[in-house]
Amino acid sequence: MADHEVGPGADGTGVEGSSEAETSSELRSVLEQIRLNASSDTHNPRDVKHAFWETQPVVQFHEEAVDKPAGPIDNIMTPADVKQDPYNLPSGFEWCQLDMTESDTVEEVYKLLNQNYVEDDDNMFRFDYSREFLKWALQPPGFKQQWHIGVSVANSKKLVAFITAIPATINADSKTVKMVEINFLCVHKKLRAKRLAPVLIKEITRRVNLEDIWQAAYTAGVVLPKPVTTCRYYHRSLNPKKLIEVGFSALHKRMTMSRTIKLYKLPTEAATAGFRKMVIDDAPQVSAILTEKLKIHRLAPVIHTEDVRHWLVPQQGVIDSFVVEDPDTKKITDFVSYYTLPSTIIGNEQYKVLKAAYCFYHAANTVPLKQLMNDALIMAKLDDYDVFNALDIMENSDFLKELKFGIGDGHLQYYLYNWRMSSKSMEPKDIGLVLL
Repeated sequence: MADHEVGPGADGTGVEGSSEAETSSELRSVLEQIRLNASSDTHNPRDVKHAFWETQPVVQFHEEAVDKPAGPIDNIMTPADVKQDPYNLPSGFEWCQLDMTESDTVEEVYKLLNQNYVEDDDNMFRFDYSREFLKWALQPPGFKQQWHIGVSVANSKKLVAFITAIPATINADSKTVKMVEINFLCVHKKLRAKRLAPVLIKEITRRVNLEDIWQAAYTAGVVLPKPVTTCRYYHRSLNPKKLIEVGFSALHKRMTMSRTIKLYKLPTEAATAGFRKMVIDDAPQVSAILTEKLKIHRLAPVIHTEDVRHWLVPQQGVIDSFVVEDPDTKKITDFVSYYTLPSTIIGNEQYKVLKAAYCFYHAANTVPLKQLMNDALIMAKLDDYDVFNALDIMENSDFLKELKFGIGDGHLQYYLYNWRMSSKSMEPKDIGLVLL
């Protein structure tokens, strides 16, 4: 249930001044005011009833922190304890198992998501997961077809709901746990009143439990019981003129378009010596340096070479990855990556697509992370991306401000199913896991 932020960014784009340095300084002041305004929200999620989630093995809002090791919430069970038959659906609907190796199935899933998945609050942008992206996201090493679940209309066989799980091994507070990552929970807009989402969640849980896996990780833009931590999206303008014209960003009343374009201008070449596109033969070295880097985070994936080959080797329009190679030893020392998730621009006659890059995994060892990320921004700009998005997880806060990322409007909550982290509260920097 990953939920990226698609809506207009609250990046302000600066104010008028006598120099770029002055403009940047005033821009930071604008962003700080936005942060203060955002933090003044008095809504308390503890006061909201969550009829479904209050029945599930997740940490509840009313629970007090307990000083004990991380571990499962439910009692230990076995697959023999699990309901063997699928959950019942409303009359006229039936379960279907989706084969994402079949082009017709991929097309059907693509259309459902394209027309019914996440939109921003103002209905200006909607995610447009490409067909290639969906195949990449749902077929990692060890994927199971029975975890790609659909609901179709019994008569027409039209796909109207979808949910998925993919296998993952996660380090959670120093414990290595077999989990799944839940994603792409989608119900057709006309069927939202049918309460299909809870049934989809129970059915995917049942099928995962049958494989003797009892924990899951997921993210959502809404607040449910109970987030492991809450993160923010930040946006770095690459094509500020387009972002302003489509309503993603706003031109500050004291800022001209030309000065805004100048503010976000990037060099045309990477600054780091030995910076190049990753190739498949780099996978073992990338796996090693990424494994070492992820050890510092309390919640992070276990990465093997086969995972790197799948998730991080570049694919056009899906994933871009770059390495820094020592010119003398030919050893890979640093790594950075981003994936592609465009959004359809709704109701704009001039522009149809917003091309967005999302910060994925990185490991800076011999150069500052800020420099490595700036090189990634340059590569994305050269490839005609409009915006580069990043969460404030991992060490990302080290570069967000200096590289002119503006804070976004929404929050992203990280959740764990049937797993309680230790009592020490988690901050975004403790997260080393990126969910698509």
